[in-house]
Amino acid sequence: MRLFSAFYRRKIALAGLLVIGAILFAALSAPLIAPFEPRRMNPVDKLRPPDSTYYFGTDNFGRDIFSRVVFGARTSLTGSAGVILFSLSLGVLIGVTSGYFRKIEPYLMRLIDVLMAFPPLLLALVLVSILGRGMVNVIIAVGATYLTRTTRIVYGLTLKLREEPYIEAAIASGVKERHIIFRHILPNMMSPLIVQATFTFAFSLLDMAALDFLGLGIPPSTPSWGNMLSEGSMYLTRAPWLLIFPGSCIVLTVLSFNLAGDVLRDGLDPHLRRDIEGV
Repeated sequence: MRLFSAFYRRKIALAGLLVIGAILFAALSAPLIAPFEPRRMNPVDKLRPPDSTYYFGTDNFGRDIFSRVVFGARTSLTGSAGVILFSLSLGVLIGVTSGYFRKIEPYLMRLIDVLMAFPPLLLALVLVSILGRGMVNVIIAVGATYLTRTTRIVYGLTLKLREEPYIEAAIASGVKERHIIFRHILPNMMSPLIVQATFTFAFSLLDMAALDFLGLGIPPSTPSWGNMLSEGSMYLTRAPWLLIFPGSCIVLTVLSFNLAGDVLRDGLDPHLRRDIEGV
């Protein structure tokens, strides 16, 4: 109830939550909402401006932009969700293992330090160039950049929790390490991980769109917001709607997830709950 109250008091964050809901609904029901097949070409209607037939206009192949935006939402959100799953699962595994079992900590964390030495987008470009194009490879490439951040967060939390009196008491009592990790350490770091997931979702969507724009992400045959920006960049002055609609979707989605993440961070942090209640 505290989180609902926080969203209600912050009207802009509530608006962002509604935008997230609308985009998720569009992605899940894309075949029902889209008036045309997203790959359907109609050269007669190419570069047609928005009207009652083509709500967002058409591109240089006569494909309906509205249909491609709706199906692009499914592609982009699926990719970001995959990045969260990849980065959180490996990040939690490496972070907890390094923080709890100190003998292997130098090896695992030095590897993370090496990955963190690369700029995130550069690391993603290198990995996707090695792995090749495709949804799974893009998820791995982008997920590796956020894996380092998640690992660092989990590692620090594990070090802190391991020194708590109830953890020391459990160790002294002979409780198995697996039981301590799954029953005491992991449940106590869920709040920061949820917040981290919201920010990872937002910024990974930007990174995936950047890879698509550079021609190194998802194949052009698959509708995605980044591919639409790449294809429409050549018609910026002649047909600006090719960039306006997918670009607006990216901006609104990233902004909405950031706003939701701010509220979750403040609501789940006990040191900031008083500030929320006073907003």
